[in-house]
Amino acid sequence: MERYLTYSRHLKEIYGEKVYKLPVNLPVTCPNRMEGRGCSFCGGAGTGFEAMDAENSVTEQLLKTKEKISKRYKAKKFIAYFQNYTNTFLPLHKFRSYLMEAAQTEDIAGISVSTRPDCITREYLDVMKEISGEYNLKITVEYGLQTANYHTLRQIDRGHTLAEYLDAVLMTAPYGFDICTHVILNLPGDTMEDVIETAKILSALPVQIVKLHSLYIPKGSRLYEDFEHGKIELCSADEYLKRLCQFICHVRGDMVIERLFSRVPKEDASFSNWGVSWWKLKDQFEEMMETNDWSQGCKADYLGGAALRRWRIS
Repeated sequence: MERYLTYSRHLKEIYGEKVYKLPVNLPVTCPNRMEGRGCSFCGGAGTGFEAMDAENSVTEQLLKTKEKISKRYKAKKFIAYFQNYTNTFLPLHKFRSYLMEAAQTEDIAGISVSTRPDCITREYLDVMKEISGEYNLKITVEYGLQTANYHTLRQIDRGHTLAEYLDAVLMTAPYGFDICTHVILNLPGDTMEDVIETAKILSALPVQIVKLHSLYIPKGSRLYEDFEHGKIELCSADEYLKRLCQFICHVRGDMVIERLFSRVPKEDASFSNWGVSWWKLKDQFEEMMETNDWSQGCKADYLGGAALRRWRIS
């Protein structure tokens, strides 16, 4: 029995077969790095561990990565994933050009654009709508929120608050794109209460997908310096699993769960998944859900006039 709605099942329902993401690196940075070092958990290389160098064209990156994935998994359909840094932190004409290049690549069935909630306007959304219509491609916009706790957002120097995220989601929703939100469940300072509140806020919004991450600390990041000097405390693996279970229980039942744990090369992080492989953690999570007979959305009873239902006001 599947106790949560997986991303792989979601894609198979849309495309009729298994679909794989092909990461693309653009020659772009992040507005949060223009006057500093960016978010405290950013190591300087962004998140494009699996992608080719940005000096390669979008077409070259897609074709070479597609060739590897095709041979390994016999895949036939792919999503061009503009993953690293802030992919809308570009002049509009360059942004359009990169997306057009991906849309014109053979076997690309969709495009996913990862960006910050304070780096989107209707002009960029219009470009995505134009390309989606012209090439009949499904577009997903991925926003990095990380946590609904605005105190934590300030502490990690995120550079935006909850308000910018709400604005971005409400601006994007009328375009009909899937909206994916990235969340880290074990940021220093966050508690179980913050995890549950984040699940509730996402559930109250027109968000279709959530990508969950366990915090990893890249070498060279400011968080790495704090970690090495004992200035921050990280929750245990058991506590993370409890938070993950409660997030899944409180989030809407129809929201797609794209990922449960971060997956990064060991050599790039000083801390990642408590030194345990992500698939072992996944097994422990699924066992915990099974043991408690929990499933996605089983505690999502807080929307749509919860107090009226509780007191049976009619």
